[in-house]
Amino acid sequence: MSEREYILRVKDLVIEFKTEKGIIRAVDGVSFDVRKGEPLGIVGESGCGKSVTSLSILRLIPEPPGKIASGSIELDGVDMVQLSKQEVRQMRGKTASMIFQEPMTALNPVYTVGNQMCEVIRVHQDVSKKEALQIAEDMLKTVDIESPEKRLKQYPHELSGGMRQRVMIAMALSCNPKLLIADEPTTALDVTVQAQVMEEIERIQKEREMGLILITHDLGVIAEACERVIVMYCGKIVEVAPTEELFRKPKHPYTKGLLASIPKVREEKLETLPTIEGMVPDLAELPVGCRFADRCPKVQKRCRLEEPRLDVVGTDREVSCFYPD
Repeated sequence: MSEREYILRVKDLVIEFKTEKGIIRAVDGVSFDVRKGEPLGIVGESGCGKSVTSLSILRLIPEPPGKIASGSIELDGVDMVQLSKQEVRQMRGKTASMIFQEPMTALNPVYTVGNQMCEVIRVHQDVSKKEALQIAEDMLKTVDIESPEKRLKQYPHELSGGMRQRVMIAMALSCNPKLLIADEPTTALDVTVQAQVMEEIERIQKEREMGLILITHDLGVIAEACERVIVMYCGKIVEVAPTEELFRKPKHPYTKGLLASIPKVREEKLETLPTIEGMVPDLAELPVGCRFADRCPKVQKRCRLEEPRLDVVGTDREVSCFYPD
């Protein structure tokens, strides 16, 4: 695989936060790649580090209390860690864009949709305000918003949740980025609207051949939208695999637990939902050895003494486990 076929390469990323309990590592030694045009999924429980990882790509971690302690984030051949704040702003929107979990917190309530979209477009493109408005209107049409000229004059609170999220998608795509990061893009939406929004993201990603990082806890969305999956637990990657292989035969005990917790219907009855016993350890008081050991149904003595590395298993997957099944 040649260098030019990658849009993103993250290597040995460590992100730390200052807390009352001391310095904690929210992301600890994470490495992964995204190829051009590839939809990649990142899954895991709340607090596993997936959102912090995604925010760090565009240098959106609040500093302080957080900081990128070490590692590199190579976006389209440029190491984001080494850039100034002004240089990073030029990369955001143009090279990579992000769709946030809750559009009401990402959109400014005192400016119209049109004003906000035009500002993003004119930062990265040498166009007049009139031309920017036309681009904004065209982008709203692209994400299937009816009466786009009317919506441009409205404020975020005048739109439904699904429409606000479509506006966020339109803003993210307005400068034709090479990488789209979607952090829980459907969490705050109704189920039917969730499906519609995901269809829009998938359709546009394929049409434009963008790289996509989809962060979610919903494995059903991952199964539909992604070619490859990263599973994170407690700040580390525990498994990487092609989506079909991961669902067919998960190797890490944590991945098995996640897949087992998907509701299933048998003989017109909903089965009892299995759970992963125990709690995620406190990042300020991590156990010795494997971080999943206290919750693992197949824990061995070695698991409590040594921390497993993320090693290649087979030809196309990686697992951080001493005893992968």
